[in-house]
Amino acid sequence: MKSCPACQRTYPNDAGFCANDGTALVFTSMVPLARSDDRRIGARLAGRYEIRRVVADGGMGRVYEGVDKQTDSRVAVKVLHDHVVKDEVALERFKREWDISTKLPHDFIVQVTDFQQDPATMAWLLVMEFLDGEELRVVLKRDKTLPPERVVRMLSQTALGLDAAHAINFVHRDLKPDNLFLCGTREGDVLKILDFGSVKDKNIQAKKLTVMGTTIGSPFYMAPEQAQGLDTLDARADVFALAAITYECITGHVPFEGVNGPSILLAILTKDAAPPTSRAKEVQWPIPPALDDVMEEALVKNPAIRTKSVGAFADAVGRAYGLAGDHRLWATTPANELARQIQAALPTIMQSRAAAPALLEAAADPFASPPAQQQPQQPQQQQQQPQQPFQQQAHQQPFQQQQQQQPAFQQQQPQMQQPQYAQQNVEPLEPTRPAYPQSSNAMARAQDDLMPAGIPGVGGNRPTWVMAVVVGSAALIVGGVIAFLASR
Repeated sequence: MKSCPACQRTYPNDAGFCANDGTALVFTSMVPLARSDDRRIGARLAGRYEIRRVVADGGMGRVYEGVDKQTDSRVAVKVLHDHVVKDEVALERFKREWDISTKLPHDFIVQVTDFQQDPATMAWLLVMEFLDGEELRVVLKRDKTLPPERVVRMLSQTALGLDAAHAINFVHRDLKPDNLFLCGTREGDVLKILDFGSVKDKNIQAKKLTVMGTTIGSPFYMAPEQAQGLDTLDARADVFALAAITYECITGHVPFEGVNGPSILLAILTKDAAPPTSRAKEVQWPIPPALDDVMEEALVKNPAIRTKSVGAFADAVGRAYGLAGDHRLWATTPANELARQIQAALPTIMQSRAAAPALLEAAADPFASPPAQQQPQQPQQQQQQPQQPFQQQAHQQPFQQQQQQQPAFQQQQPQMQQPQYAQQNVEPLEPTRPAYPQSSNAMARAQDDLMPAGIPGVGGNRPTWVMAVVVGSAALIVGGVIAFLASR
């Protein structure tokens, strides 16, 4: 291995100059270590990992760049903080990250190579391959948004890595820009997915480290079922998180905003993300209208109707930009070639949706009651006399004439609902006794038997209802029909 005398960065033996400051490289053994207050600088941990410089500090540990003296390779060594080591669950998560790493493909997933305790200092070490580049979070803070070709290439590589993990029932569960690392090359970014320490192992024999109802993940990118702490979450939670990341890369905004964790989770559970095209004026690169539908499906709250896989989501995004093929092809296509194809398709994709999108037909409600059958309307009887208001008739005609003209009044009130049997062919009422329709089925006969006693009936049948109408000082109680009386 070679090292830079100025910044202490390490490089393979075939490198000549430091990519950071252009200083000529020399073999690591010939480069004196810079002075530091950190006692681990220059030390050899676990008998093989020589620490060269501090790379980053985090809540779980400090990350160093080092050299594995057994393999003469460049490595990143994370030394866990003391308070993390005292947490048995946190320590078990780091150990499981190393175990799971041995089962994953590493084309687009960082490779964890070792997890052990240094016998001299009793510090726990998590060792992984060293990556040159920067986290997506750093890129977004600096550039706000990414060009389409960079987004498509990044998504395609992420899909290859995550779909392989999902195939063996591993759900990342903590996707965020901080855990997507972009290694720059001449053909474009080569992505590495970091931190499988929060992975959900869906295998039957897996050891459970999370208590039921516990929420794990980053609020801005958390799926609704994950925000609720449901144990039923699966690979579609990663689809939601990656869609939220993509939304931010395209628009410069997260899809669900809030001032703190609870408000963000409330927005995820109760609100819909604004269509990406609604922010088109704020960004540098055009946003195809088709992306609105892609994001809506990937960010839907019900996982049953969400985009089924990360690969399917990456394909949908690429095709929204007018690309042919799928994510397996785009993952290795040079970024400048993807940019050329997208630019060629731009006039078409920006007009891919009509000015007024067609509305979806509403599906029939399976729980709705069947529509009531309309009864045939009976022809209205011809009136021999001109109709007058009921009150006026009451003053101008004797009581007997009003009683004879009662059907005319009923025809003047079409809004009143008549009983069903009133629309059938029923014989006119006799002056001595009312006539009622006979029960036509067992239910009707049972209804007749349950009528309260004391109401007169004909042939053992009693009226199914009684109505009393009082107008002025006269009243009439009739069963089965409506009667109106009036007097001064």
